[in-house]
Amino acid sequence: MGKKQRIDKLLAHMGFGTRSEIRRIVKQGAVQVDGATVKDSGLQVDPEAAAITVEGRRVEYREYVYLMLNKPQGVVSATEDSRDRTVVDLLAAEYAHFEPFPVGRLDKDTEGLLLLTNDGKLAHNLLSPRKHVPKTYFAEVEGKVDAADAAAFEKGVELDDGYVTMPAKLVVLKEGDPAEGRVSKIELTIMEGKFHQVKRMFQAVGKKVVFLKRIAMGPLLLDEHLPPGSYRELTEEELELLRGHTAP
Repeated sequence: MGKKQRIDKLLAHMGFGTRSEIRRIVKQGAVQVDGATVKDSGLQVDPEAAAITVEGRRVEYREYVYLMLNKPQGVVSATEDSRDRTVVDLLAAEYAHFEPFPVGRLDKDTEGLLLLTNDGKLAHNLLSPRKHVPKTYFAEVEGKVDAADAAAFEKGVELDDGYVTMPAKLVVLKEGDPAEGRVSKIELTIMEGKFHQVKRMFQAVGKKVVFLKRIAMGPLLLDEHLPPGSYRELTEEELELLRGHTAP
C-alpha cells in the first residue's frame, strides 16, 4: 500500500492542471475513484491502489520520472537561470511538472548525456564521490594526443589547483597533426567530476579541448539516435543497470 495523498495534489503532480483547475473539474463531476464520482477535492486516496479516472481517462500514477537528454551546446545544466536557457526548459509540460533536475552538470558548451530525474536517492548515489561512477567523454583536442598523454592520464595528472586526478583511461581514436591543423579525436573515462575536469586535464599536458561530448555515465550510454536537444525516458533495463551500479 502506498501513502495517501489529497486527490487535488495528486492530479496536479500528474499534470492535470493547477490545484484550482482541479477543484473545478472535481466540482463538475469529472473525477472518479474506484468508479465513484469524487465530490471533495481534498479526498485522501492511495494512488497505488485506487483506480482514478479524469473525464473517463485512467490516471497512470508514478512518483518518479527518469529522462535521458542529449544536451545541446548553449544550454545550462540547471533548473533555472536568469540569463540562459536551461535543460529543464527543453522539457514538455508532461515531464516538467515532475520537477526533474539534472544529475550533475555539463558545461554550457559541452554536449551529450545528461540524466534528469526527481529521484533524489538515485541522483545522490550517482553523484556520490564514494561510488566513483565512471563518466566517458568524446573530445576533439588541438594538437597531437598520443601514448605519452595516455600514460600520464593513467597515473593521474595534477590540475591547476594542485588536485591530482584519479587514474583515467585515455583512448586515442585519431592522432591530430598540428602542422596541418588537424585535431586529435579521443575518448576519456574519468572517475570523478571536478569542475571543467576534462578540459583542465588536457591543459595539464599542454593541450586544448575544442569539442566535448559526454557519451556514458556508469552503465548508461547515450542513445545515438537522440539528436542534441532531444530526450526520452529511460527503459526499465537502463534504470535497473543504473540502480545496480549504485547499490551499496
